[in-house]
Order: sequence, then structure tokens, then C-alpha cells
Amino acid sequence: MNELPLIRLRAIEPEDLDLLYRIENDTRLWNVGTTNVPYSRYTLHDYIATSSDDIYADRQVRLVIENEDGETVGLCDLVRFEPQHQRAETGIVILDSCRRRGYAYAALSELSRYALQILHLHQLYALVDEHNQAALQLFSKAGFRQQAQLKDWLFDGREYKNVVVMQSFL
Repeated sequence: MNELPLIRLRAIEPEDLDLLYRIENDTRLWNVGTTNVPYSRYTLHDYIATSSDDIYADRQVRLVIENEDGETVGLCDLVRFEPQHQRAETGIVILDSCRRRGYAYAALSELSRYALQILHLHQLYALVDEHNQAALQLFSKAGFRQQAQLKDWLFDGREYKNVVVMQSFL
């Protein structure tokens, strides 16, 4: 297997506003998550400014993925954090220009280590569109296993999509 690219996960900074704006308002991504409305720069600026970067307070954490040269290659997050049950949902977005270079796998591996070693989580899960083969392969490669299928879980404005629940026990 090829060596993973070196990456770093870091907190979102005010300088990341344009990146967050671009990703959150990319309509191609709306059908893979629960967001289907555009966000204003003001709203995203407010999010960055008011986020405590404390997963226990916010019940989520968003992290910027940087390559070894310090260039931003994407975002990953832990959301729907449930400390009582020691689990969180995870998601990842890699910029189009940086895809197919191993960054998503490296980031998901690092995020899993953080979830286990720092947050002491028992499990991570992801809800993946059943037709998103790249995401299904990524999560499978990272040790996530298909546990269930949720029928008509996502609506893209035209049709309902089934999702696969991918789960990893840390």
C-alpha cells in the first residue's frame, strides 16, 4: 500500500471563511448531507466567531485538513456528538483539486485516532448515499462496516435517496 500523505487537522480560523462559504454553498454536496440551503458569509462568520471549539459545549467540531505544505485540502467534522453514548457522526469533504491523493483516508484515520485517544469515543458512524461509491469505499477502507440501510433518507429536491449507515467501533 502507498504511504499516506502527511496531513494536519486544525481548528477553523477566521481566514477559512471563504473556504467554508465555498463548501457550504456547493449545491453538489447538498444531496449527501442534511443541508439544502445556502449560508451567508455573515452566518458563517458568526459560526466561526461563536464556536467554542469545545465538542462538549457545541456537540460538534469542524476541522480543516491541511497537507504537509500547509495548504488546505478539505474539511472534516464530528457532529451529533453524544458523550453519554460515546459516539459521533463523521463527515469529510475534500476539495475537487485535491481528490484521489489519499487525503480523505489520511484525515479519516487521524480523526478516528483523535476520537479514540482524546475523546475516548466508542464508535463513529457515517450516513452515506448508497450510490456514492467513493465514500462507501473510503469508509470501508478505514474500517467502517455497513450496518443498515435507511430508505428514502435524503431528498435532493427531485427524488429520495437511500443511505447506508457505516459504523466503526474504535
